[in-house]
Amino acid sequence: MLIGRKIGKLHIKPTSLNNPFIIAEIAQAHNGSFDNALAYIDALANTGIDAIKFQTHIAEAESSIHEPFRVKFSDDATRFDYWKRMEFTQDEWKQIKTRCENNGLEFMSSPFSNAAVDLLEKIGVKRYKVGSGEVTNFLMLNKIVQTGKPLIISSGMSSFAELDKTVRFLYDKKANFSILQCTTSYPTLPEQYGLNVLEEMKDRYPVPIGFSDHSADPGTCIAATALGAEIIEFHAVFSREDFGPDAKSSIAIAEIPAMVKAIRAIAESLDYAIDKNDNSAFTDLKNIFEKSLAVNKNLPLGHIITFDDLEAKKPKGYGIDASQFQKVVGKELTKELSKWDFLTQDVLQ
Repeated sequence: MLIGRKIGKLHIKPTSLNNPFIIAEIAQAHNGSFDNALAYIDALANTGIDAIKFQTHIAEAESSIHEPFRVKFSDDATRFDYWKRMEFTQDEWKQIKTRCENNGLEFMSSPFSNAAVDLLEKIGVKRYKVGSGEVTNFLMLNKIVQTGKPLIISSGMSSFAELDKTVRFLYDKKANFSILQCTTSYPTLPEQYGLNVLEEMKDRYPVPIGFSDHSADPGTCIAATALGAEIIEFHAVFSREDFGPDAKSSIAIAEIPAMVKAIRAIAESLDYAIDKNDNSAFTDLKNIFEKSLAVNKNLPLGHIITFDDLEAKKPKGYGIDASQFQKVVGKELTKELSKWDFLTQDVLQ
């Protein structure tokens, strides 16, 4: 299923045609600690990102004691117990949102149940992020669409066939949405990045396309930007040695400012197409850096120029252009030249 590209575009940041919306995901890095969640917000405040994303879990609504651990990393008896420990109260979520906004950042969170959508509506989110495991959860997608707010979908576990169904579902409901290329592997290895999928998605779907990263390598997000990603999302952590299921696949906070600076620079560069057919802007510099032919030894009157007699010296215009050396070889000198003299047309027969 192909739908015409660029219909109903979601303009997240209009300041630059290619300025990605950058989301740092805290997810469960707070390990259930409200104070730790606030500390993450403060630490990310001056990194240059646009938004901080959490995950809103309500254990009873989204899970059961039968859910297995993806990675057994904690002492929680069940995955259900872990999600229960990751919960915050409505008041705590309000304080988290306020802390984000006081730091000039948009508060975002991924719901994992309809109940979580209801909670986030009470908090007042601007948009929703849908995790890779929820792409086929049309029940929750319908709930989000009913809010009238934009949503961003990660495609980590979805085939194009599955994404096509989701896109059609959202498109038919006139939802305002975007899609992120993502690989559900922690950490993601280079052969799993799927950067080629960005262009395939752009050709296939009529929405903004971005990249959600689990590689723990700032270069991956920079590369995705160079390939035209309109949204960049990555996991953030104080240290990759920290506790938690996502730490090894996250970007350390100390690395984020330099990464964001590079992303912004690359994005800005994409706004300006260079015409390689026109180098008139370099005329003055070419005269400085390009070279003229000279002789590398004392040469007598009547000497026949050979390749081994020649050198090229700056600046251009004081002798025959270095590019013309083949036309000089074999010519006879009409005057004596000293070592390092420029070779001009008037001394050649």
